[in-house]
Amino acid sequence: MRKQGFKQVENYIELFRKLCEGVCQELNRKESGISKACEYLEMAQQKAIDLGNFIEETEGEGHKTVSHLEEYCEVLFQIHEEIQSERGLSASSAKGRIEHCINEIDKSAHTDILIRKVVVFLPYKASMWDSLESVWMKARDDENIDDFVIPIPYFERDAEGGLNKMFYEGNQYPDYVPVTDFQKFDFEGIHPDEIYIHNPYDECNYVTSVHPFFYTQNLKKFTDKLIYIPYFVLAEPDLDNEVEMEHIYNFALTPGVVYSDEVILQSEKMKQAYVQCLVKRFGEESRATWESKIKGTGSPKFDRILKLKEQPQEIPEEWKKIIYKPDGTKKKIVFYNTGVVAILNQEEKMIKKIKDVFEVFKENKDDVALLWRPHPLIEATLESMVPDILEEYREIVKQYKAEGWGIYDDTSDMNRAIIISDAYYGDGSSIVQLYEKLEKPIMIQNTEVLCCE
Repeated sequence: MRKQGFKQVENYIELFRKLCEGVCQELNRKESGISKACEYLEMAQQKAIDLGNFIEETEGEGHKTVSHLEEYCEVLFQIHEEIQSERGLSASSAKGRIEHCINEIDKSAHTDILIRKVVVFLPYKASMWDSLESVWMKARDDENIDDFVIPIPYFERDAEGGLNKMFYEGNQYPDYVPVTDFQKFDFEGIHPDEIYIHNPYDECNYVTSVHPFFYTQNLKKFTDKLIYIPYFVLAEPDLDNEVEMEHIYNFALTPGVVYSDEVILQSEKMKQAYVQCLVKRFGEESRATWESKIKGTGSPKFDRILKLKEQPQEIPEEWKKIIYKPDGTKKKIVFYNTGVVAILNQEEKMIKKIKDVFEVFKENKDDVALLWRPHPLIEATLESMVPDILEEYREIVKQYKAEGWGIYDDTSDMNRAIIISDAYYGDGSSIVQLYEKLEKPIMIQNTEVLCCE
């Protein structure tokens, strides 16, 4: 039974207690109250029948609580007959017998009726599913939870900030993840107990936007508890470093953090950083609110990458041609990551840096395989914010793919690339924290350093 349904059960039981009090009050009036007491008894009996039908509709026939309701109805009938007989019945005797039945119904309801929860997960990009997967798996394995994974559509923004082309990645999730069509799920009618999101930006992202229906303030109308888990992990902050805390501030003040009922972060230290930023914005009197709703219990991204570490990865055939030498031995694989923030801040310098990196790795392709995985939103970001270098960037991608000496990874499975690679090179990113968990070498690129000039 859903929680809302069980609330109705509790309301019925409370009504039974009030009707019991009414019966007793009327019986204390002696003869003048018998007629009214009978009305209360008849009303209680009908409500017990109604409750029994409701429980059988949701829990099936023969439910234990229904048997207690039947006993209650029998006692009500007996009392109804006795108070109209010559012998009569005292108010205290009637109250004791009725209350015993009600207590048995109450006990059975809380013991024998299983409360089922509906928990919904709303990822938008398939490549970010790892930020929710381990939480979903726990829900999936709980027999008292009905779980739904509902990928939601998102839009790229045009140069004026308007919503442009719509994307939907519902067909890119692992085979073991059952996907529900967002257009076929009745959010209002079902009213999930919990909804999990991993996109916190709502209308505040200048490059993309999830469908406005799925903005946090709207989702709160359709659930008892909205829970936000970031799709990223950050470097652990120094709480006394103003520059680092200013960086955290931009993540802490997003709608997903402010409006969700619970926020789950990668660590206790990150929680304190978020709380510090939020108190700075909303005042010291808000501290208790943030301390309560923000949890530093760990990121599911760490759970997934550590689990995958122990599993063999399926490598595409075209990748194998680049990874393995003619004699069958495996080259070292370097994961090369280029991010959105870096190219926005560096622009032409970043374009030169990418070209330079490719020249270096191309010269060493016989010993090292480069796996380039650019941030999936780079092109959309350049198109809306830095269109001057868009075509040059596209030409770099086109040439890299055509030459075929390195791997270009634009699949939804980022973790595979992390697992099979031997080292990380590129921009500062949440991916760095995943490499730290795996204890693999990490090197952050510097656009000021060019090897081929």
